[in-house]
Amino acid sequence: MTTTDVTGDTPTVAELEAEGDIAADYVEGLLDIADIDGDLTLDVKQGRAYVSVESDDESLSVLANPDTVQALQELARLAVQAKTGRFSRLILDVGGSRDARQRQLEKLVDAAVARLDEGASQASLPAMSSYERKLVHDIVAERGLASESYGEGADRHTVIRRG
Repeated sequence: MTTTDVTGDTPTVAELEAEGDIAADYVEGLLDIADIDGDLTLDVKQGRAYVSVESDDESLSVLANPDTVQALQELARLAVQAKTGRFSRLILDVGGSRDARQRQLEKLVDAAVARLDEGASQASLPAMSSYERKLVHDIVAERGLASESYGEGADRHTVIRRG
């Protein structure tokens, strides 16, 4: 699967690295305002720029809440779009929040699989972001099951069923 921007063009690695730099500068500015120390790392994976913030500073944990990370990610995406004129699909991770969310999603999928094992024909998960739905689809596929997304906008959710 390739990632395309609004014009239909696939961003180059250099463009994704530039997105990461812009987003990192933006996040670093926010951390400075909040007087929170953090080490930022940039990466490009699966057609997306990834910005990770790590720190031994306990105050970073306040920002690692999934809803807060999602809001910060949207702000960083807007900062990138304002500078580049292109929609960004960058991913922000604060204090390992993405790994923690991955584990939560695995538990959600396991609970859904248990409902299927009990005889349900399908199991619906709560609405979530497109990135989280992608993770769920990957987890479901690893477990040998099928999944599809349904709904629109903030109500878009994943339904799991046996293949």
